[in-house]
Amino acid sequence: MVNCFRVICCRSEGYEPSVEILSGVAPKTERPFAAKVEPERVEVVPVTDPVQLGESPHWDSDEEALYFVSILDKAIHRYKPSTGEHTKATLEKPPTFIIPVEGKSRHFAVSQGRKAVEVMWDGGEEDALVLRTLAEVDHHRPENSLNGGKADPRGRLFAGSVFGMKTSVPVDFHAGCGSLYRIDPDSQAYRLDDEVSLPNGLCWDVERNFFYFTDSLEYAIRRYDYDVETGNLSNCETVFRMKDHNLEGICDGITIDTDGNIWAAIFEGEQILKIDPRSGQILQEVRLPVPQLTSLTFGGPNSDILYVTSANTHKKNDNTLWGCTFKVTGLGVRGYPNLKVRFD
Repeated sequence: MVNCFRVICCRSEGYEPSVEILSGVAPKTERPFAAKVEPERVEVVPVTDPVQLGESPHWDSDEEALYFVSILDKAIHRYKPSTGEHTKATLEKPPTFIIPVEGKSRHFAVSQGRKAVEVMWDGGEEDALVLRTLAEVDHHRPENSLNGGKADPRGRLFAGSVFGMKTSVPVDFHAGCGSLYRIDPDSQAYRLDDEVSLPNGLCWDVERNFFYFTDSLEYAIRRYDYDVETGNLSNCETVFRMKDHNLEGICDGITIDTDGNIWAAIFEGEQILKIDPRSGQILQEVRLPVPQLTSLTFGGPNSDILYVTSANTHKKNDNTLWGCTFKVTGLGVRGYPNLKVRFD
């Protein structure tokens, strides 16, 4: 990665980070021969216009449309596969997630700085209207902002915070200055974990009562025990480490299939990975034609299409695929329906 972000340690004096944070990606190493070969039936197709930093794709099953954000452009996006229509609306601050609100058509929970706000948008090119603040976090760190966010199986909003606003690149991320939050329907926010650096991927395995999470600067995937009734987390452990497989890049967004396997977008790695979190082994690698893959989600009528967002933070104008959202088919797996948030 070419100076896409810098990291500054932001914890108490004498603290030693658990990972060596020198640059945006894990150090390059010689990689052994990989026996995992993607099936010939897998097809990768760009489906949207490029953006500078696409993130947080969400498939709305009711509308059969994909929503995502373009952080540096301060825009929320909608892509309708049946028509090929791709629309966007610009907000005041960079959004890092967009999630439909349960029971309110065309209403969304969107991040704006340290706030999660309710936005009304008809999905066209017209302006989006911010209706109210749903919750605000990190009052003790006004320079922080929300980053990755998703709805859990009960409609609670899980989101992480990060030091540094993504308005341009490079971005200064201060290690350990963020937190992982749960925001309940009554708008009460609960800190579930702290000393987080770059929160990105979130997904749930309800059958096994697990929550998976990526703090990207750990170059790893965490697993917590998850109580679906309360939304509480416990017993954090690392189930996958990039260095164990001599991989380049960082774990960015993640999702899960119905077999309980994790799919991870590898930023600056040119691939998405299918990972067995029980063994930590890579089951499948799918190469994409751009290096900066940011997040992914299952969608389509049968939840068997993987939509993958990407970025073009290097501004490589000679490759028009950088920053596109891609459709990956033929994987032979299905995901779970994307969930909406609930607010009183």
